[in-house]
Amino acid sequence: MIPSHRVPAHPGEILDEEYLGPMHITQVELAAHLGIPVQRINEIVNGKRRISPQTAWLLSQAFGTSPEFWINLQTAHDLAASRPSQTVRRIRRAG
Repeated sequence: MIPSHRVPAHPGEILDEEYLGPMHITQVELAAHLGIPVQRINEIVNGKRRISPQTAWLLSQAFGTSPEFWINLQTAHDLAASRPSQTVRRIRRAG
């Protein structure tokens, strides 16, 4: 369910606060472990980059989660952040 009054945390915030911090892993260490540029991890943690399917797979393998976990976090964030201000009434079939 998408919260109606707030935007869910960006997955980078979850990555930082629920995984990197508690596990005492730096962004540099994670990037090296995943074999990706540290810039990608830094941009995700800072909310400047989305979690791609490829990154979701890498994170899921590294942290024992599912790729869907990461993609669902991203999707929930994106949907809430782009909620339109106007509403559109439902189309009714004529006849």
